[in-house]
Formats: sequence, structure tokens, C-alpha cells
Amino acid sequence: MSIQKSEVLYTAVATAENGRDGRVSTDDGRLDVVVNPPKEMGGNGAGTNPEQLFAAGYSACFQGALGVVARNEKADISGSTVTAHVGIGKNDDGFGIHVEITATIPNVDRATAQDLIEKAHQVCPYSKATRGNITVNLAVA
Repeated sequence: MSIQKSEVLYTAVATAENGRDGRVSTDDGRLDVVVNPPKEMGGNGAGTNPEQLFAAGYSACFQGALGVVARNEKADISGSTVTAHVGIGKNDDGFGIHVEITATIPNVDRATAQDLIEKAHQVCPYSKATRGNITVNLAVA
């Protein structure tokens, strides 16, 4: 479910110059990076790329959602990590992405960890935004 503009608590603003082979910066100057296509896609791979930026954002957001779920479930997720693998490739419409989220949660058993990440996937804003649009696989390390 989307939110109404009046319900927005924060808006990030980023501007790209020259698309995948240029620069991306935020209006507050905290992020200012060169972007280049990865070597696997014919680029020089010298800068970061949109898939890395998406993976960073998704993993951070998912870790936050995992924290919310863990507090509700009274589960200890201290020392946990979330890694997002974001792949890009050709599909029928041109290009598409695929995501694999892997969580390491050392203080709970595997079944509890799996339950926590499935619940986090239901509340994570990135997961909600991509649901039905891309494949997202979840795994416990």
C-alpha cells in the first residue's frame, strides 16, 4: 500500500548526471559518487553502479525491518547482518533485476531466523515497493 504525500516523513533527493556513466549526488552533499557500468556490462568498472547503490539501500532497509520484527518477537538479533545481492540482466522488456537477501542472525536458531526474515520481508519498504515487480529470494546464512 502506498502512502499519501501528506504522510511522508522524509524525502531523499538525488540527481544523476550522464546516467550510468557519470555522477550521482544528493542535495545535502552527503553522497557524491562516480557511477560507471560494471566491466561485465562493458563499462570500465571504475565507479560504483546503480545496482550497488540499490543493494546498499535495500540491505540497510531490510536490516531495519528485521530490527522492528525482532523487537516485536522479542528475538535477539545482535550481531546480525543482511546482505543484498542485486543482479541485472536482459529480459523480454530490455533489462530487469533480481535480488537475493541473505541474513546472518547468530543468536537464534535457523527456523527462527527464517521466520524473522520472512516477516521482515512483509514490512520492509523496499520489499513492499518491489513486490510483484522483481524476484526477491530470502535465505538464512
